[in-house]
Amino acid sequence: MFAKRTEEVEPFLAMEVMERGMAMSRAGTSIVQLGVGEPDFDAPPPAVLAAIDSLRSGQTHYTDSRGIFALREAIASECEARRGVSVSPDQVVVTSGTSPAILLCLNLLVDPGDEVILATPHYPCYPNMIAVCGGKSVLVPTGPEDGFLIDPAKVRAVVTPRTRAIFLASPANPTGAVQPRAVVEELSSLGVPILSDEIYDGLTYDDAEVTSPLGFTEDCYVLDGFSKRYAMTGFRLGYVIAPKPAMRALQSLQQSFFISTSQFVQQAGLAALFEGAEHVERMRQEYAARRRLLVDGLRNLGLSIPIDPPGAFYVLVDMRHFERDSLTLAFDILEHAHVAVGPGRDFGKVAEGFLRFSFATAREQIEEGIARLSKTLPKL
Repeated sequence: MFAKRTEEVEPFLAMEVMERGMAMSRAGTSIVQLGVGEPDFDAPPPAVLAAIDSLRSGQTHYTDSRGIFALREAIASECEARRGVSVSPDQVVVTSGTSPAILLCLNLLVDPGDEVILATPHYPCYPNMIAVCGGKSVLVPTGPEDGFLIDPAKVRAVVTPRTRAIFLASPANPTGAVQPRAVVEELSSLGVPILSDEIYDGLTYDDAEVTSPLGFTEDCYVLDGFSKRYAMTGFRLGYVIAPKPAMRALQSLQQSFFISTSQFVQQAGLAALFEGAEHVERMRQEYAARRRLLVDGLRNLGLSIPIDPPGAFYVLVDMRHFERDSLTLAFDILEHAHVAVGPGRDFGKVAEGFLRFSFATAREQIEEGIARLSKTLPKL
């Protein structure tokens, strides 16, 4: 017998499609991967060199559970530069990716039966992590017609005495939505802790501006990292910026769950913060060009994308006219067009019938994927 909570953890369907595509690729089939958020760029060269130098110099031991002080200090400085809010290095816990940071915060805030509010469509792992902590996800729908903006009145209406947090992701996965300042300010005024996932901050287009709730409430947990903005997914490096009263409990949880983050990886993060800005901007500009290529290509196929996604590197496309569930459609497209995409049901019931496309891959792959879809979709 396995623990009952494991039954509540749903498979990550975009990964299921990707892994099936990888198996087909090993068997000799050419697969275009447009379904997962994996940047195809290399990490900033200074970050790679810093990791190598750190390993060669023997920096392979435990660090302070919260992370090396120099990195926490640099994260605090970047927070002030990027978000306009001053925080102390002692408000930072460095983690092995942003997912552990989320787990630390949920374990801190959520008891069995407690509620966490999510705007949906949402990142698939949020409800799974909440469920593992014994919590309940309370979903607030958003729609494509207005760019998946959150209605604070709908959030206010579902706040109860059991509400322990509001998840805010801006820019968001899978929609690319960037929430306006007024929305963020009103959510911050509800008297509920905000879990602000800002992993895609810095990847915005058309002058979109990201607003962090950190500027409006002290009861805010900023979740961020190096995977998306710096194309350092394999380094597994993230962090949380938390209120001062929460730090001792978070430190204890980090000590017990994860001990500390790899020292040489932290040195890579330090180099990325100090020397990676130009690299990040080049990637952002290339993503903007890829977004245009993918969005225009999908629209030319007759698919509905009401608003260009202003952030992240995803496009959520309405495919309900195909009259089949999104997972079946994703596998049909994989089998017949040899293009891997993300099933909408991954991102909540409101996204059923949609597919998520990623423009984190090379232009040549996007063009090839569009060409294959143009031949296959009419047959489906």
